[in-house]
Amino acid sequence: MVASASRVTGTRRTVAAGFLLPALVLLGALVVYPIGYSVHRSFFDRSGDSFAGLDNYTALFTDDTILTAVKNNAVWAVLAPAVATALGLIFAVLTERVRWGTAFKLIVFMPMAISMLAAGIIFRLVYEQDPDRGVANAVWVGVHDTFAESSVFPRARPLPVHPLEAAGGGAFVTKSPVRTGETVRLPLIGVAPAQMPEGARPAHEAPPGDGVITGTAWLDFTKGGGGKPNAVDPTEAGLKGLRIEAVKDGRVVATTRAAADGSFTLPASADGALLRLPASNFREQYNGVEWLGPSLVTPAVIGSYVWMWAGFAMVLIAAGLASVPRELMEAARVDGANEWQVFRRITVPLLAPVLAVVLVTLMINVLKIFDLVFIIAPGSAQDDANVLALQLYRSSFGTDADLGVGSAIAVLLLLLVIPVMAFNIRRMRREARR
Repeated sequence: MVASASRVTGTRRTVAAGFLLPALVLLGALVVYPIGYSVHRSFFDRSGDSFAGLDNYTALFTDDTILTAVKNNAVWAVLAPAVATALGLIFAVLTERVRWGTAFKLIVFMPMAISMLAAGIIFRLVYEQDPDRGVANAVWVGVHDTFAESSVFPRARPLPVHPLEAAGGGAFVTKSPVRTGETVRLPLIGVAPAQMPEGARPAHEAPPGDGVITGTAWLDFTKGGGGKPNAVDPTEAGLKGLRIEAVKDGRVVATTRAAADGSFTLPASADGALLRLPASNFREQYNGVEWLGPSLVTPAVIGSYVWMWAGFAMVLIAAGLASVPRELMEAARVDGANEWQVFRRITVPLLAPVLAVVLVTLMINVLKIFDLVFIIAPGSAQDDANVLALQLYRSSFGTDADLGVGSAIAVLLLLLVIPVMAFNIRRMRREARR
């Protein structure tokens, strides 16, 4: 009877080994062998013929480009998982309280269905510098222009024959003081007809008035040629909205703006003053933030990653939240705890195992981030956005490939992932023993 049981047990072990063998072969071919080869190759030089010792590992901490990649990976490992997990927690808790929570979860989770390549292309367009193409700058410029006065005629300027001259700081003033009863001409050039303000009409030379100063500010340019300089021609448009200041002894005594036909009027207090066109009329229009510049490219790419993975964190945390005993929350509320106290002292501690899973998973994921950085960061800023996985690709397959350094980077990535995996395994075993 004992011998029979032994034969059955032995048969089961043989069958189990037979089923595991294909998986073990694949694991060895696709994981164990590449790791062993990478460790071996990291001790040899570029050609692979000469033993280099620790030279390749020394290069990891002396080469500026690789050091930037290491620093950026540290920023990624700290910032991206924390922000994605925090947003996922907030979304999971708040969507429990709204009727359309399921639809909201679907929308937030939807980016997970998009590949990293597609997400990179999308955010490369989102971060486009031109506000007419980039969504981020379109919003930013819209908010800026709501609270800050925008330029009316960027790069407009007078000709030498015009009665205006530079006053420093981008402003222009009349060459001589103005008097009441006079008509002043303020012609400018340098504005494309297509960039003229909406509602601008053909310029009209203002008639003189008693006790006031009148004038006309217009674009002294006739489309198709022709026209006379310093004279209001029928097809030339008024500089609608141009700000005009009357200055006496360095002090502004009167201000006005040109009408749609360019005409304007100043009171008698401007008699004897110089007319100044302030620099605010001519400064370059605000074009937003350089999201993909050297200083902001890494946070910008992290933002695209959070957009993709906050939904993943939300779904896992929502699943954990569903298993939290509601009696504990209700008891806390009965004892006088407010919602913030319930969230901080009950919900978050009970969700700690789930939050740890999400954080560890995202941390492992960001250590090997490659696609988003490679696609979103332009060539001019790729060194500033560099990460280890991208540097591994550049060192191994770039124009100046060095497989020794590339293998050393691969080993460094493995060493960075092992502690995180060990922590995760210990946590899973601890949970299994409970």
